[in-house]
Amino acid sequence: MIIVQLNRQTFEYDVHSLVKAFYPAEDVKICYEAPEEGTEWSLRLVISFLAGTEEAQETGAAELSAAQARLSVELYDGADARVRSELIPSHWQEDRKETKNELKRVIYRMLSSYTGQTLPWGNLTGIRPTKIAMSLLEQGWRNADIANYMRETYYTSNEKTALAIAIANRERHLLKDINYENGYSLYVGIPFCPSICLYCSFSSSPLSLWKTQVDSYLDALCKEIDYVSDAFAGKELNTVYIGGGTPTTLEPPQLERLLSKLEERFDYGKLLEFTVEAGRPDSITREKLAVLRAHGITRISINPQTMNQRTLDLIGRRHTVEQTVEAFFLAREMGFDNINMDLIVGLPGEEQPEVEHTLQELAKLDPDSITVHSLAVKRASRLRMFRDEYKEMTFTNNRAIMDMAAEYAMRAGQSPYYLYRQKNMAGNFENVGYSKEGKAGIYNILIMEEVQSILALGAGASTKLVLPGGRIERIENVKDIRNYIDRIDEMIERKRSGIHE
Repeated sequence: MIIVQLNRQTFEYDVHSLVKAFYPAEDVKICYEAPEEGTEWSLRLVISFLAGTEEAQETGAAELSAAQARLSVELYDGADARVRSELIPSHWQEDRKETKNELKRVIYRMLSSYTGQTLPWGNLTGIRPTKIAMSLLEQGWRNADIANYMRETYYTSNEKTALAIAIANRERHLLKDINYENGYSLYVGIPFCPSICLYCSFSSSPLSLWKTQVDSYLDALCKEIDYVSDAFAGKELNTVYIGGGTPTTLEPPQLERLLSKLEERFDYGKLLEFTVEAGRPDSITREKLAVLRAHGITRISINPQTMNQRTLDLIGRRHTVEQTVEAFFLAREMGFDNINMDLIVGLPGEEQPEVEHTLQELAKLDPDSITVHSLAVKRASRLRMFRDEYKEMTFTNNRAIMDMAAEYAMRAGQSPYYLYRQKNMAGNFENVGYSKEGKAGIYNILIMEEVQSILALGAGASTKLVLPGGRIERIENVKDIRNYIDRIDEMIERKRSGIHE
């Protein structure tokens, strides 16, 4: 266990995330006093914010002025020997952001020196590194100046710095026609799946348990659709994304009902993109694809995650590699010309040869976009909750694998267009979306950049309202399906209060 000891409750998330990035397999505990005698730990990081009389009391010195405030960081090994320490001037009472950045730089230098390793994204702990580059581009900064700033402030590697800047420039171009002030996007969640994958932590449930309740869920969802369509009647709808779960677990008449309701209630005159995440190949049929085509769906996802059957069986995806290929060619036959495919790097037991096999098989299919996810083991996943059961599994991701995925995408004529990170990612890397020209997923960029309001409907959906000044207001729906159905009026009232606040 690694202990992080702070003398005040501040920056806990950033410190914990950074330490965890260096030690992904270790438990990292935050505490606010010295550990009890007998506590076993392998490393202890002590962070002390000292200012004025606080430091005078602790050091016995005369009272210090605010300008003499100090930030002390000390690193102790398992034998409780101090191996590194740094005392730096800190104006943390005046400039919180700069103090946080300086603290992270100090911790990064200490742990990098102690472990002998560097991290591809340096000391960045947030999930949206491209927002930094995008913000500076909007301020008129040159690419070279942005690169220097990111490397000096966050210690990002040359490769990841270049990736972030390249994506920010492409995003800026792709979003040039988006109406930020009077436009919005719509997310509709269908929280049912054929089965639940080993790594999944989304708000999804096995369809077998809820088959008789799907229509009741759609009743509640349509009621929420009625409210938000009225609430945003004077605004432009730019993108729609139906996700989950697996939206194509709905039967053709249920898909027809949902899509007809959306058409009835929303004006598609300014719509740039409509995505349905077909996702699981075992949920895709000709009849369902025909419904999507009839309603003008412009973009779908067919997600294999891997093209290795052994891994599919292990992670609980109850479909075959052959079903993925069949579903893809069926969609092409029916006229879908913008198909995305997701894959996950770092799945249990998969090394570079297995990942390359997946990339080779996807190259044969030639999808319009590929999203490469680095596996992130979330707390709510079976892989995390029952980790003793899966402790013999190996999870591999490294720079060679990520570079290989980028190379395959480039050969297929695809360039990176969006990026995000998650906690507990294999290899401390990132998720990257690659696409051919004209095939990028605009909604994916909007959800990451947080520049436009996104109304989210359904169980577990999280609305993000972008308010004047860039402030984000979140409105959450309950995750439990039964609660969502029974409490739909409360979900609507939450939105009413947040929208008209």
